[in-house]
Amino acid sequence: SPILGKLSVIFPHSTELDVQMLSSLPSLLIIPFILLAGKLTERVNIIRLLQVGLGIFALSGILYLFSNKMWQLIAISAMLGVGSGMIVPLSTGLISKYFVGTYRVKQFGLSSAITNITLVIATVVTGYLAEVNWHLPFVVYLLPLVSLVLSVYLQRSMISEGGSVSMTNKEDAEKQDTEINAEIGNNKNGINIKHLVGVMLFYGLATYLALIITFNLPFLMKEYHFTSGNSGIMISLFFLAIMLPGFILNQIVSFFGKKTKFACMVSISVGMALILVSRTEWLIGLGCIFTGLGYGVIQPIAYDKTTRTAIPEKVTLALAFVMAMNYLAILLCPFIINILKDMLHIETQQFAFIFNMAIALIAAAWAYLKQDSFLFDDRIKQV
Repeated sequence: SPILGKLSVIFPHSTELDVQMLSSLPSLLIIPFILLAGKLTERVNIIRLLQVGLGIFALSGILYLFSNKMWQLIAISAMLGVGSGMIVPLSTGLISKYFVGTYRVKQFGLSSAITNITLVIATVVTGYLAEVNWHLPFVVYLLPLVSLVLSVYLQRSMISEGGSVSMTNKEDAEKQDTEINAEIGNNKNGINIKHLVGVMLFYGLATYLALIITFNLPFLMKEYHFTSGNSGIMISLFFLAIMLPGFILNQIVSFFGKKTKFACMVSISVGMALILVSRTEWLIGLGCIFTGLGYGVIQPIAYDKTTRTAIPEKVTLALAFVMAMNYLAILLCPFIINILKDMLHIETQQFAFIFNMAIALIAAAWAYLKQDSFLFDDRIKQV
């Protein structure tokens, strides 16, 4: 993303759509391949599938370094989406397979934290690398080569342990599996569809609400007469705030219990309000932090909640559906706001934040009223 403007200069005959496809095409292809990978885990060895996805992803990074035409970059971006889509559900699927109870919540939190800090670092690094040579930012897509090496050791450890659950004992795992089977009931698909759809919709909504920071804040700050550098700092604060809860997720969930998602939606609402209430940098930054903190808790607990909607053999497939909502929100977010603005004939960039704040407040009320339901009761079950 940081070099899209530079590419439009390097390839002057390319249209704006060509350049936009470099960032949107991977997200579009990620969705079907997330679902495909989730389904394939029922028939194919999960580590083998992970290695194929990592191989495709790494190959994309290598090809990027040697491409010199826009159509080549677009084709490679499509390949990148395929590889990424295969990887995404498998990492969380492995966590659900090897951890239970408080250990599982902690691992999902750490996974979310690592994802977001890597995103911040990679975005900053690629901006500097682009100043040297426009090919160099694509070096970040070679990181899967490290994961490929690590996957070999992971496969060996799985074989040596005989597929046993780590960080807990077998009796604990069997106890939780029994509880999950009881919650799913006699559903022939091995997935409680009602519970899964609830998690999908709430996670998709939360992602959409938070994404307004990345999509619309730069335009709002331009309206406020700030520079693009100021926008970059604010968005970095947002991603750093998403990262932080992952390190203490167990403590956060233990403190708020059934009101965890309610507190998260209130945090997002407060964040939007702070961005709207003043045109000072420190308040906008504080708003980004509140929004990021709220979403930073929702993301990993949504994954953990998903593990309770399916029997162990179907968990990765269930996670695939939930994680697909992330990329669906990325694709739909700009269209939703623009359609509403056109319908209501509104020009100001503040509208996106006012609208999302109102939705977040409604979601907070929903979470508070339904705090005893499966979707909103996030108390950690001790095993």
